[in-house]
Formats: sequence, C-alpha cells, structure tokens
Amino acid sequence: MSIVYATSTMSLDGYVSGPHQTLDHPFGDNSARSLHRWMFEQSELPANAAARDLILTAGAYVMGRNMFSPGRGAWDLDWRGWWGEDPPYHAPVFVLTHHAREPLPMEGGTTFHFVTDGIESALAQARAAAGERDVSICGGAATINQYLAAGLIDELRLNVAPLILGQGERLFEGVREVQLEHDESTGTELATHIRYRVLRTPPLKPTYPQG
Repeated sequence: MSIVYATSTMSLDGYVSGPHQTLDHPFGDNSARSLHRWMFEQSELPANAAARDLILTAGAYVMGRNMFSPGRGAWDLDWRGWWGEDPPYHAPVFVLTHHAREPLPMEGGTTFHFVTDGIESALAQARAAAGERDVSICGGAATINQYLAAGLIDELRLNVAPLILGQGERLFEGVREVQLEHDESTGTELATHIRYRVLRTPPLKPTYPQG
C-alpha cells in the first residue's frame, strides 16, 4: 500500500536551513550547508547510503516554492530550479505557489507542476500521478509543517545532524498534537537517521466540570 512520507535533514534544534537564502547560498547563512555533509563526505557508509536512497523512492513529489526557487512574487521564467537540466526526482513534482506557471518538463522524467489551490489539491494530484507508488512531501519546513498539521503524512524520515543553528526555517513550528511512533534508527558521526510512523488518533473531546 502506498504512503505519504516526508523527509528532511535538520539540526539538533530543528532547523532545516539557515536564514537569508540566496543563489550563492541555497541553504542560507550560518553553518546550514554542513547539515548535508553526511550525503557527500560519508555517502559510502551503509547508514548514510540507505537514508540517501530513501529520499528519492517516490512516484511523485510535493515541495514548497521556497525549495524550488529563491524568488518571490511573479515568476522569473528563466529560473528552472536549483538542480540543472536533469533534476534528481525523475518523476512529477508539484510545487506549491500563489503564482500560476505552465508545467516545466526537464530531462530524466522530471516535470514541475505549479499548484495554486492549496496543499490538498497538490497531494491529490501527486497521488494520481504516483499511482501505486509513494508520495514524498520533500520540503521545505513550512510545507512539511502544513501537511503534518493537516494530518496528511503517514511517515516521517529525519536525518539529524549534530549542529545547533539557532535560526532559520524550523521543522514542527506551529505543529501541535502530532503523535509519532518510532520505527527504526541508524547513524554515523555526521547524522542520525530516524524513521517515525505518524499515528492517526481521534481528536480529543473537551471535558466539562460536573455541576
């Protein structure tokens, strides 16, 4: 059975990127770039390789505009993402935005679709595109937080780097009442890889004093 999973690399204090994202610094200021050292400097280690491979197993992806582009407002149509002409997704990617744009086909099977009518619509389109395969909510933090708060994520895959960033884009900001069940953990000196199931629990009923 297919699932909706979210995956992110974060610091010990919950940040997935630093502030002031730019073209030259896509992960922002401070040492945010060091969050992803595990993917490059120790990519051959089994725990890191397995976690890296899990990032790109979905049949379709959903991301926020901030993950696709550093820009705001109307689109710069020359901007085609951070990844060059052959992005790593090799599947449909649905980008949440307030500004319409025609689909952007890339090499390797990736096509970016720009969704202006909300997270539920983007997920429905991603599910339809993925068929029997999983759907990944791949970031950034604000997008994952919206899907968590709405109860639309089945599994959370975190890669926790031993860093304190102190500011930036933070996972779980504004998210309440989410219950997680530990599935598995592995790790290296540069990251601990943790997988949680997101439990579906009924909302708490208010209680009133008798009298």
